[in-house]
Amino acid sequence: MKFPLGKIKVLLTLLFVMLAINFLAAQTLRTPTPGGDDVRANGHVAETPAETMAAKPSGGAVVQGNGINYHGGPVLHGNVPIYVIWYGNWTNGPLASDTQTTVNLIDAFLNGLGGSALEGVNTTYGDNTANVSGLLHLQSQIFDTGSQGTSLTNTRLTNLISGHLKNGSLPTDNTGVYLVLTSSNISERGFCTQFCGFHTAQTINGADIKWAFVGNVDKCPSGCEIQFPTSPNGDSGADGMANTLSHEIEEAISDPDLNAWFDGSGQENGDKCNFNFGVTQRAANGSQFNQTFGGHNWMLQQNWRNSGGGACAQHL
Repeated sequence: MKFPLGKIKVLLTLLFVMLAINFLAAQTLRTPTPGGDDVRANGHVAETPAETMAAKPSGGAVVQGNGINYHGGPVLHGNVPIYVIWYGNWTNGPLASDTQTTVNLIDAFLNGLGGSALEGVNTTYGDNTANVSGLLHLQSQIFDTGSQGTSLTNTRLTNLISGHLKNGSLPTDNTGVYLVLTSSNISERGFCTQFCGFHTAQTINGADIKWAFVGNVDKCPSGCEIQFPTSPNGDSGADGMANTLSHEIEEAISDPDLNAWFDGSGQENGDKCNFNFGVTQRAANGSQFNQTFGGHNWMLQQNWRNSGGGACAQHL
């Protein structure tokens, strides 16, 4: 049977969208657009009853039956290295948060997140080798002002990471997590309309590379920020990005290849507590916060604790 060229293009487009959805796991918007949950990127499918009975890890203290289940894949162990690509204009971009101040705050956040009370919740996840340590550190970062243009797609994001691994500006490390953080002059298909950030894994430069995307959430404060314009560190973009980064990093460590920990609806630990902040305190500038580390206060969503029946928690 022959199909008109127009129908073939439509079919190819639908196939591309289906493939993209199957290999991403994303943080949804704070206030999803109508039908948003149906189109958000997610690498998991609902479990059958048999799948919920997958064997528990034997290498640690992790158990099943806490509202999230193990599916046999690996987690990231040890002190996980974090690699950052600051993409776009991070010196004097269109928004007030496109600055070195935001870079410095996110650096402080990444340097303090490992070993924090929030990351302690991630130690309730493991695989057949060992549990997550709750430790991570900022290994290295680079700046790229626009080698892939100002309109990014998933393919261009992959090319961006691949280019820097191949030219040696970043090491090829299958034990770490790579973060692509974009300034507000950069657009990414789906950002601010379907998700605030996402993580995935791909074979890049011959290695299983785990990476995540987070844009400057100042572009969509009503969808991806909890506090605007006043926030704990006086930089709503940095504070909002920190929240999304905590979500994606926790998932990238506990479910790096999208085949380890998620529940029957396909939600990972961060998804189960999306924009759920728990008990908060009031900062001097009137904003709210619930975590303090790295010399700063932060407002970060809770993580799903895989113990005691399961719950959203800020700490163990």
